[in-house]
Amino acid sequence: MIKDKFRNIAIIAHVDHGKTTLVDGLLKQSGTFGEHETVTDRVMDSMDLEKERGITIAAKNTAILYNDIKINIVDTPGHADFGGEVERSLNLVDGVLLLVDSSEGPLPQTRFVLQKALNRNLPVILVINKIDRPDARISEVIDEVYDLFIDLGADDKQIEFPVIYTNAKDGVANKELNDDSKDLTPLFDLIIDTFSGPNVEDDYATQFLITNIDYDSYVGQIAVGRLNNGVLSMSNSYSLCKVNQVRTNQKFSALYTFQGLSKIPVEEVESGDIIAFAGVDDISIGDTISDNESPQPLPRIKVDEPTVSMLFYVNDSPFAGKDGKFLTTRHLSERLNRETLSNVSLKVITTERPNVFEVRGRG
Repeated sequence: MIKDKFRNIAIIAHVDHGKTTLVDGLLKQSGTFGEHETVTDRVMDSMDLEKERGITIAAKNTAILYNDIKINIVDTPGHADFGGEVERSLNLVDGVLLLVDSSEGPLPQTRFVLQKALNRNLPVILVINKIDRPDARISEVIDEVYDLFIDLGADDKQIEFPVIYTNAKDGVANKELNDDSKDLTPLFDLIIDTFSGPNVEDDYATQFLITNIDYDSYVGQIAVGRLNNGVLSMSNSYSLCKVNQVRTNQKFSALYTFQGLSKIPVEEVESGDIIAFAGVDDISIGDTISDNESPQPLPRIKVDEPTVSMLFYVNDSPFAGKDGKFLTTRHLSERLNRETLSNVSLKVITTERPNVFEVRGRG
């Protein structure tokens, strides 16, 4: 059954092509913020390091309402080092906005993320952004994107993607380059018309794939993902399907749906929506929440293997302890292993030396 009341989409692009700025514009136009609410630029980049660097590091989702249709939007990192975040995000969505700079055109990370989307047979809308640039070369960039699709083995249906032109900073989208649009309404309409709602069943066995993990100081670990089938309720018990183990009689301490940038507590959620829950211990990305009596786990998330390896150990130089925080091997182990809870691209491996940890990642 197609749930037409939802649209689940991801925005993918090379770093600094304007994904997060476009999400800002969509949030503002949808009325997510109050009239007197002060909104910072790149509101989705909430981590300190993201604000400092001006890049997205962790994939985050938001939800906006347009003509009574809930659009769940996942803002993905554009830097190759955080490619695992993109791969996970594509498990949540039914279509992608491919954002390309009107001057720079498709760059290496554009190829990486587009290949992942094509592999999952996701429909694509091409968004040519920064059309106000004096050095814009829009027609050439569109040709380069077509060449990239062909190079990546896109089929005839995938290559017939719609194109829209945006100036995300000003919150304007144009169907044609010289039309007189004053806002992002053409983009909203194109999203609704191009992408279908999720194909899910409320009456089927519950299947929820944990795609991301957040943390809250009040409720602890929060699992985020899309409810593929069935319903989730605060009053029922469920099973947690791990790699080699199924734990039954799991109950939630909180159940959330997304609205704007906030998580809204609810008693029950329906299939097709991107939701979150808390209260289940020892969760990992790739685990499935399913029926208590007859669990049916979903295929686990697979990501590309690490390409870089580094050794981490406590500073033992002559200058150790003269600056910064005092760290022990235990502190280091706790910090590294905590990172693996939410970063599936990262692996921490013990070595023959008990105080040395090998960390493998993608950058």
